[in-house]
Order: sequence, then C-alpha cells, then structure tokens
Amino acid sequence: MVNPFPYSLDNKRYHTLYYHLRTRFPHRVGKAAVDAGFSCPNLDGTRGRGGCSYCRSGGTEFTESAALPVRDQLERELSRIRRKWPDAGAIAHFQSHTNTHAPVSRLRALFTEALAVPGICGLSVATRADCLPPDVLDLLTELNGKTDLTVELGLQTIHEETANRIHRCHSYAEFLSAYRALTERGIRVCIHLINGLPGETEDMMLETASAVGLLRPGGVKIHLLHVLSGTRLAREWENGAVPTLTREEYIRIVCRQLLRLPPETVVERLTGDGAKEFLLAPLWSRDKIAVLGGIDRFLAEHNLCQGCLF
Repeated sequence: MVNPFPYSLDNKRYHTLYYHLRTRFPHRVGKAAVDAGFSCPNLDGTRGRGGCSYCRSGGTEFTESAALPVRDQLERELSRIRRKWPDAGAIAHFQSHTNTHAPVSRLRALFTEALAVPGICGLSVATRADCLPPDVLDLLTELNGKTDLTVELGLQTIHEETANRIHRCHSYAEFLSAYRALTERGIRVCIHLINGLPGETEDMMLETASAVGLLRPGGVKIHLLHVLSGTRLAREWENGAVPTLTREEYIRIVCRQLLRLPPETVVERLTGDGAKEFLLAPLWSRDKIAVLGGIDRFLAEHNLCQGCLF
C-alpha cells in the first residue's frame, strides 16, 4: 500500500516525529525529559512575574525532580524508554521553564553533562525568544556542530493582543529576531503554538499557522489550551471569561492548520498533556488517542494532507 503522504511510515497524513527520528537515526530514539532547575524571565521579574496566565509550573509535572543531577534524571528516563525499546537512544529534552535563562558557564556544564550520558544522542532545548543573547547563541552553535540539536521556541500566537492578554511578556518581533538568529546559524527550531487561547477565533489560529508555515521551521508543536488549577487562567475560566474548545473544534482547527504548514516541517506534537491532578478543562483532552484518531479520520475522510494549502 502506498502511503498518502511522502514523510510517513505508517499512513499518517502529516510529517510525524516518528518518521523524522526513524529516518535520522539508525535506532529507535525517545525523548528524555529533564528539569535542570531553571527559572523563567516571566517569573523572576526579568520581564514579568507570575508567568503566562496558563502556566502552573513550566512543564515540571512530567520530569524528574530538579534536585536530581541531570545525569541521574537522564539515566532514569533511558531506563523508562528502554522498557519499551531495549536498544533505544534518547534526546535529552531540557523541558521545564526557560532553559537558556542562565549564565553560559552553567548552560555549558549542564548540556555537557547531558551529552556525556551513554545513550544520549541529541539535545532539545526549550526556551523563550528573549533569552538568546549572543554568547548563548555562540554556545548553541558550538553544540550544533557536535550533536543533533533542536531549540524549541514558545510562540503560541502571532497576535499581540492575545500575547498581552496571556501575559507572554515578549513580542512577535522579538520572536522573529530570535528565530532568524538561530536559523542563520544553521540551528534547527521547533515552534510551539497553542490553540484556544482567550479571545482567539478560528481564523486567528489559522493566521498563526500560516505565518509560521512561511518561516519553514524544522518542527512545530501544536498544543491545546489547558485550564490548570492555581493559574490566573483558571480564575478567568471559573468566572466564565474563557470558553474552551470542544474536541470536534480542536480537531478541525488542527487539521486546517496542518494544511498551511510545509510538508517538510516535522509535526512533533498535535496535542499536549495537562497534569490530571490539576486539569480543570477541557476534560476530553485526557483521551489523547481519541484526539489523534479524530485528526487521522478528518484528514482521510476529506482526502487532505499536511501542506495542501501551503
């Protein structure tokens, strides 16, 4: 059977991370999440306090304790991954908070420690556009010459009114400047988007996808807005000021966004995880299999593939 989409090994109609990793490495590769104890300029007062309105803890629900050395965290993650794939390697995913928000000496030590762990075959560094000064860019360029490096940039939306409402504390112009600085150095970038942000219409979400598509990024992660307890967003939601998307709406929007992304861009995520103990809405997001299956069915039923409208 011929795959309907060229960047696929399993009849998916979008460029999956599975395809990307299987064609890039000679063995299975997973993602090993790390919490290196970083803060965020939107938390510590550098740019703001309190973080983005939806942020509870910067992603730390899905990593080991930052009190553990990076090496120990990665060894535990590799053990977890190898329970499924015994011979797998892993990419060290510095996930929690802003992972270039520190002096270069500390960054160098942490990233070097990660790459020294047997089985680690790459780095993925999640950060913000306002945390890439020249000396950090120089370090990332150096690392890019030694390992498989991806820098993950949180954009979420191109619309400044939304960015202000969610208290992002950096501009779209700053994002574009950081993106250009990375790509001009040959560094692969994965851009994060969030669907369902307060006040955004479907057309606004599609405009964001179209603008990102024109940048031709190496990767994109598409997330669903989760309402988590203890956040400013939760208070707005409880007051009825923030409606959440239905599953059907989310599936339709994601599929329409995929049409606007170049086929070569790797879709590294199509829905995020909200920690179960904190998730208030939408509760349907707990069933990721149903969401991903719904995306597959929508694309197949309408005979659509990533990039159809690019």
